[in-house]
Amino acid sequence: GLTKKYGGLIALNSVDLSIESGKIIGLLGPNGSGKTTLIKIINGLLTPTSGTVTIDGKDVQKDPEEAKRAIGYLPELPPLYVDMTVREYLEFVAELKKVPKKEREQQISEVMEMTQITDMQQRLIKNLSKGYRQRVGLAQAILGYPEVIILDEPTVGLDPKQIIEIRDLIRKLGEDHTVILSSHILSEVSAVCDHIMIIAHGKLVASDSPENLQKLMSGSMELDLEVKGSAAAVKSALQEISQIDRIEENTEASKNIAKLKVISKENADIREQVFYALAEAKLPILEMTNAEKSLEDIFLELTEDVAPTQPEKHKLFSKRKKPEAEETVTTKEAE
Repeated sequence: GLTKKYGGLIALNSVDLSIESGKIIGLLGPNGSGKTTLIKIINGLLTPTSGTVTIDGKDVQKDPEEAKRAIGYLPELPPLYVDMTVREYLEFVAELKKVPKKEREQQISEVMEMTQITDMQQRLIKNLSKGYRQRVGLAQAILGYPEVIILDEPTVGLDPKQIIEIRDLIRKLGEDHTVILSSHILSEVSAVCDHIMIIAHGKLVASDSPENLQKLMSGSMELDLEVKGSAAAVKSALQEISQIDRIEENTEASKNIAKLKVISKENADIREQVFYALAEAKLPILEMTNAEKSLEDIFLELTEDVAPTQPEKHKLFSKRKKPEAEETVTTKEAE
């Protein structure tokens, strides 16, 4: 039931979600979708107009200190004090997080090793590259070993090598923590996340694994065919397959090679029937590809499909299964 209003603007509109323990969650949404507002409310940085957030059963508004103890947060711009050395900064953060004194030295050493900044510990943060500053920001988020780690655009502005290293680190974090990754880079979310949540116009429009999203959004199967023979002969051979909705001819095809797109009726797998029909007609298949929708296609379709004034959730959200594992982050309607 999470809602946030700014005057007449509804940034979040009665959002219900649950996040399982030990998952890497990708949080997607276009600019102005309410994604950042949701992250700030989960962190306790904003108060919702209505609704609640609980972290491991602790209410973020009613029991903020205990709830926030379970959260490590890296905003898009890391909260660094640039006149401190890396070690001084992490010691300061450990004190703020009330890490027990007898554990601080070990934890600081472990998070520096994990984020590969041990060699930089005596350097002033202002003299570090953007990639190393991002690593220091990650180290402060991990300190105290919170159950939930929230990363907001962790690879923005990094070079390709640094991006790969940060992605590997996120995967490693996912082994021991629940990670919520907010990103505009869809390939990044697809590469590292177990589950994807898409927000549009303040509503949660989809919540599922990347694989299930592709299956649910595909609907009809689209086969790209390249066949030795004429387009007319191929169409004639396929006309008896009742589950084919239509066949589109590629104008770039050569005289002896037919290139076509075969679209099935909804939820029909026609690959085997197409193979046998063309084999019987002695029309060799040179190439047959199932043209699945990319995450980019799914994202655009979902975020364009929901109008700001439309109160209903997208049909995909209603199809998701409730998580069977322990829930770490939940929202429910406020009393």
